[in-house]
Amino acid sequence: MAEFARPRAIGFNHIALEVGDIDEALAFYGRLFKFELRGKSHSMAFIDLGDQFIALQKGRSQPADDGRHFGLVVDDKAAARKALEAAGVTPLEGPFLDFRDPWGNRIEIVGYDNIQFTKAPNVLRGMGLTHLAKNDKAKKELAEKGMAPE
Repeated sequence: MAEFARPRAIGFNHIALEVGDIDEALAFYGRLFKFELRGKSHSMAFIDLGDQFIALQKGRSQPADDGRHFGLVVDDKAAARKALEAAGVTPLEGPFLDFRDPWGNRIEIVGYDNIQFTKAPNVLRGMGLTHLAKNDKAKKELAEKGMAPE
């Protein structure tokens, strides 16, 4: 077998979620989060996350997600919890702030301060989020990998 260089996986450009209806999905997510729409058609919508995005695609037909999920990073996890409550969305049982959207997509809400993932300073500036900082646990994890914020 021939040897070849394998690419290194280094991050995510976007996540795609299948939903039943694009306008209903935008209304649902708009009750939970502030966001900018990158683009929209009758079968797709793109929610801007600065240098990343969430693609909503019409056509969900599979059952609700159980363990399969993704972690959506927010600037204020407590505010996200309040927004879920105000929208009548019940978080799932467990130690994390997980919920399912009306189409069964499972999403875990994660605070930016508590994770290793770091937006570049220029991206935070462009998003108006230069006030965000990491907590001590996240800083320690980053430092152990040689990635401590400056």
